[in-house]
Order: sequence, then structure tokens, then C-alpha cells
Amino acid sequence: MSVPHHIPPALLLAAALAYLLGSIPFGLFLTRLGGAGDIRTIGSGNIGATNVLRTGRKGLAAATLLLDALKGVAAVLIARRLCPGDATMAASVAALLAVIGHCFPVWLGFRGGKGVATGLGVIGALCWPVGLICCAIWLVVAKLTHISSAGALAAFLAAPMLMPVLSAQPFRSPLCIATLLLTLLILLRHRENIERLIAGKESRIQLGATPQKSPQHKIDP
Repeated sequence: MSVPHHIPPALLLAAALAYLLGSIPFGLFLTRLGGAGDIRTIGSGNIGATNVLRTGRKGLAAATLLLDALKGVAAVLIARRLCPGDATMAASVAALLAVIGHCFPVWLGFRGGKGVATGLGVIGALCWPVGLICCAIWLVVAKLTHISSAGALAAFLAAPMLMPVLSAQPFRSPLCIATLLLTLLILLRHRENIERLIAGKESRIQLGATPQKSPQHKIDP
């Protein structure tokens, strides 16, 4: 197989669109439109669904979770359509760029969320059985522990092990490498949460909590 001398323009376009899609701050838009204020001044200051939940608006949090996941799905599907000749590579690159866009959106000074919802969305788009299992792991662990970050970390630690088995792709395939890189990114974004989990000081999900007004926690998708 010959090594290409340049990156195909379609792949560059797919990567750029994936980043731009991922960087759409749905949590910020929805909380402002819903009259809940600027999500960046509440709780952890992140734009993810867990922090939106701290406004006390469960509907806004659910909508944020869904839209953040769907923008990841859209990025992967668009990449496949743009690059039918190398759909797996394009989808893998788009998956990674979409999550990077969510974590580091150019519009917000590169200060975004933790990438969990968008990450689960792209993993589901890359291989839906892996996505379903990872979502189930996240929900079960979060339900049992009442700690969002614990569920997210468990789900993404499982993803690189599940992907080669359920996608029938070798470990060195773009699909599996992208999944591993996504997991490493999620772990880096949750490094403070990991420290608090080890110390037994991580915050628990409080569905009926009074809206918070100042940065305190950092466990957002």
C-alpha cells in the first residue's frame, strides 16, 4: 500500500466540520434560552449536561446531553459521506475532532466540557454495540455510586477493550486507535475528578439540588 503524499481535501473538510460541530456549546445556549443564566457561572463552570443539571432544570440537562451526543454522531456520519473511499479513517478522525471541539471550543476561549456525552455519541456512531454497552456502563455505575464521573470513567475505560472485539477491527485500525485516544482525552479531562475519587471526596449527583451559583464541582460530560 502506497503512502499518500498529501491529506485528501475531503478528509480535511470532514475533520474541520467535526471540530466545528463538536464545539457548538449546546449547554450554554440552552441555559441562556431557558432563562437559567450563563452556565459558566454555575457549579463547575463547564458547559456539559451534569453542570446544566445543577441549575435545577432537568429538561435542559437532558436536552444538553442528547444534543451533545448527537453532534458527535453527526460528525461521524458526515465524515463517512464525505469520504466514501476511506470511510473508516474519516469517521475515526472526525470522532476525535468532534470531542476535541467540545472540550476546547474556539468560541469559548478553548474552555469547554469534559467530552463524555459527545464521546459516547461518536463511539456509538463508530460501532453501535460498543456505544450501547458504554452508555449502559455509564448509567449503571452512575446510578449505583451517584457519581457522574465514576460512570463516565468506567464507560471509557471499557471502550478500547470492547471496540476491537465488537467492531471486528484489529487493534492498529483507525477505529481502535481513535477509541483509545478518546479514552486518554477523557481521562486527562477528568484528572481532578480521579484525584477526588481516590481521596473519596468526589461530588455526588443531586437531582433535587438547589441551583448552584459559583464553581464548585467538575464532573461534567
